[in-house]
Amino acid sequence: MTGEPAAVAEPVPLRVIAAQWTRLGCIGFGGPPAHIALLRKLVVDDRAWLDPREFEDGVAVVNLLPGPASTQLTIYCAWRLRGVAGALVGGAGFILPGLAVILTLSTVFLAEHPPGWVAGAALGAGAAVPAVAVAAALGLVPPSWRRAGTRAARARWIGYLLAGGAAAALVGPFLVAVLIACGLIEAVWRSAPRRPPAAPAVVVPLVAAGAGGLLSLAWLAFKVGALSFGGGFVIIPLMQHDAVHTYHWMTAGQFLTAVALGQVTPGPVVQTVAVVGFAAAGIGGGLLASLVAFTPSFCFVLGLGRHFDRLRRNAAVQDFLTGAAPAAIGAIAGAAIPLVAGLAHLWQAGVLLFAAGWLIWLRRGVVPAIVGAAALGVLVYLAGGPVR
Repeated sequence: MTGEPAAVAEPVPLRVIAAQWTRLGCIGFGGPPAHIALLRKLVVDDRAWLDPREFEDGVAVVNLLPGPASTQLTIYCAWRLRGVAGALVGGAGFILPGLAVILTLSTVFLAEHPPGWVAGAALGAGAAVPAVAVAAALGLVPPSWRRAGTRAARARWIGYLLAGGAAAALVGPFLVAVLIACGLIEAVWRSAPRRPPAAPAVVVPLVAAGAGGLLSLAWLAFKVGALSFGGGFVIIPLMQHDAVHTYHWMTAGQFLTAVALGQVTPGPVVQTVAVVGFAAAGIGGGLLASLVAFTPSFCFVLGLGRHFDRLRRNAAVQDFLTGAAPAAIGAIAGAAIPLVAGLAHLWQAGVLLFAAGWLIWLRRGVVPAIVGAAALGVLVYLAGGPVR
C-alpha cells in the first residue's frame, strides 16, 4: 500500500465513480459483509482498478478505525482511484441512496397515527432487532478470540467482553468511555507486562450545559460516526439512552423501528441515526444527523489515507484494539437487553424467537429476518391483535 492514490492505466472518470458507487448504495443490502463483497467484485474482480493485496490491506485498516468500516472502505477505494474528488463523489454515491430511502420510510413508520398495518409491520420488525444484535456479536467472536492468543490474554478478553456487555445494558451513556478504557488497559498491559498497569484516565467528552436540541443531535451523531469501535450496533445503547430517555425524541418502540429500518435499507446501517434525527427535528434533523455521522469517515480517509500502511502495522494500535474489540462485542450483545425492554406486546416475544432461530440457529440473512418479522406483524394486525 503506497502513500498516494493508486496510478491506474487510465484515470477513472468521476462520472464512472459516481455511477458505480451509487449503484453500490442502491443494491448494498445486508450490511458490511455484503458491502465489502460487492466492492471487491467491482474494483478488483471486474475492473481490476486495485490489486487484491491492496484491497485486503484497505479492509484491514478501516477495521482499525472507529465508525462504519464498509463506508470508510468505499471512500478509501474511490480515493485511491481519483484522490479527494473521487472520495467525495464515491462516498456520497454510496451514502445518499440509503439516506433517501430511510428518511422516506421514516415519514411513514414514525407518523403520529400510522395505518394499522404499518404499525404492525413496525412492531414486528422491531421485535427482531435484539436477535440481530446477538447474531452480530456471535459472528465477531471467533477472530477476536483467536487474536487474544495466550491463556492470560484470553482471561482479560473475557473481562473486556463482560465490561462491554454490562456497560451496554446498564450505563449506556458511558459506553464509549468503557470501550476506550478497555483498549487503553490492554495497550498498557502489553507494553509493560511485568507490572500491573494503573487504570488509565479516560476523558469523557460532554455536551455543554444548555445546548440546544440540534447541538445535542449533532453530538449524538458525532459519537456514532467517530467513537463507535466495532460498527453501528456498538453505539445503539448510547443512541437509545439519548433518543428515548434523555431527550424523549422517540419511544422505545419507535427506536426499535429505527434500528430495523437501518438494517433493511441499502447502504450503511449507521443510517439508523438519520431516523433518530428525523424523530428529533424532521427531515432537516435527519439530514443533519447523517451529515455529522459520516463526516468523520471522510476525514479519516482524506487525512490518514497516505498513512494507512503504518497505522496497520503500529503495535500500540493493535494492542488497543485487542482490548477494545471484545468490549465492543460485549456491547453489541448487551444492547439486546435494553432493546428487549422496548418490546410492548407478548406476541412480539414470539417474533423475537422466530428471528433468533433464523439468525442464530439457521445462520440465515438479516434482511429476510426483519422483512419476515414485519410480515408477521402485519398478520397480527389483520388477525385483530394489538399493534398500538
